[in-house]
Amino acid sequence: MKPFAYIIAVILAATACQGSGQGRISYVPDTTALNGAFEIYREPTIAHRRFKHADIEPLILKRKGTGIFDVTQLGVSVLKKPIYQLTYGRGAKKVMLWSQMHGNEPTATMALMDLFNFLEGEGDGMDSIRSLLKTETSLYFIPMLNPDGADVYTRRNAMDIDLNRDARAGATVEGRLLIQAAKTVQPDYGFNLHDMNIYYNVPGTPNPATIALLAPAYNEKREINEVRADAMKIAAGINRLLQGYIPNGVAKYDDTYSPRSFGDNFQSWGASTVLIESGGYRGDPEKQFIRKLNFIIILNSLIEIAQGSFHQYSIAEYEGIPFSASQLSDVVLRHVGVSRDSIDYKIDLSVNRNEQTDDRNYYVQSHIADVGDLQEVYGYDELDAEGYHFMQGRIHPRIVNSVDEISPEQAMDFLRQGYHAVQVAKMPENRHHQLPLIMFYQRKPLAASPSLGSAANFFLARDGKPAYAVINGYLIDLSAQKQPQNLKNYIF
Repeated sequence: MKPFAYIIAVILAATACQGSGQGRISYVPDTTALNGAFEIYREPTIAHRRFKHADIEPLILKRKGTGIFDVTQLGVSVLKKPIYQLTYGRGAKKVMLWSQMHGNEPTATMALMDLFNFLEGEGDGMDSIRSLLKTETSLYFIPMLNPDGADVYTRRNAMDIDLNRDARAGATVEGRLLIQAAKTVQPDYGFNLHDMNIYYNVPGTPNPATIALLAPAYNEKREINEVRADAMKIAAGINRLLQGYIPNGVAKYDDTYSPRSFGDNFQSWGASTVLIESGGYRGDPEKQFIRKLNFIIILNSLIEIAQGSFHQYSIAEYEGIPFSASQLSDVVLRHVGVSRDSIDYKIDLSVNRNEQTDDRNYYVQSHIADVGDLQEVYGYDELDAEGYHFMQGRIHPRIVNSVDEISPEQAMDFLRQGYHAVQVAKMPENRHHQLPLIMFYQRKPLAASPSLGSAANFFLARDGKPAYAVINGYLIDLSAQKQPQNLKNYIF
């Protein structure tokens, strides 16, 4: 309990300082306490990104009538799925938070489920935080604004409209619900919670932009009034906190004024609004670490709003956050030797793995994303292939009845012999597999080539012998004793 007692003491000291008129509040978040709160209150029923409306609805409805949250149904989606608002606290500072207006951007929704658990807790040494939030703020949460998109893991709603481009027209039922909620609540602060693709990076570095922040513009000139300035200070505080978790892993999102977008409009409506975009992080395909970051920065931001301590940060600090770049790929191979049309040369190759949703699961289909001089491109995985030559794979002569006939060790042996693909005699009901091989039923894979858009299935050979394999975009070291884990492959 000691770490939690410490953060409460800091909060109470900060609040006392505010009351005595000593100017800006000095507040330093206790990351040990924030980490502990996440571990205690993480919602255990959600552990993967492709959850559906039916998964979170019980987590919302069970809070009805508890006296902690007010749960109201704002309306229904195009496909008649209920959209809810949960309200916590009775304070003067009104904060509205909405998530998953893009159905395939679920990270913050997970974090909100964790935050709801935290706000319901008691007797754990953190009640003073809850009391602060209850008395100083009124929190309005709208999790999963786009349940139809979430159920099929797609960006747009069932009308095929991007909800975040509907703030001006209000053509969608979901967009109108958010507009009406904003008119009813008239929030002082807003949090627009999104995911972005994992290929954004902090410019000039191989670091993914794990979190991107933005205080959206409220007009085309991108002027700074008091409303936007407060959003900038809140974002600056978030960045300072995140640097302890993801050093040099935070960027700003593009701040071009968008008259159709909700963040820009909330800012113009008088709510100091912060956009939080969850990007990529190495070794976190299901974004569970980034979920933790969302929980920590949202909770801490609410504490800062409640006690006014975000005023200790400066606009200059926010403006010092670099704008995100888009220089990342899943794999980058440098100095690959290639022979084509009697010409020998060296090139760099980048490879991307595109996710294909299959209900609650997914598989990847990979392609060569770029070819040539890629010095300014970075990879989640990189290899200097100097001395290695691009080599096509072969189809193994053996036809198997099922994937289960091939052990991981045999699969690696096939690769070492230059075989990259194996045919199955019949199509199984479950077509997902984790072997480091191209498994196919009737559609033979095309011969690989070091060409833009080609399937990323080939070898890197030295002296005619495969040393590395690229199978469906996964880079595999053939000298390793074990095959790579968590491959998302599919039988075609």
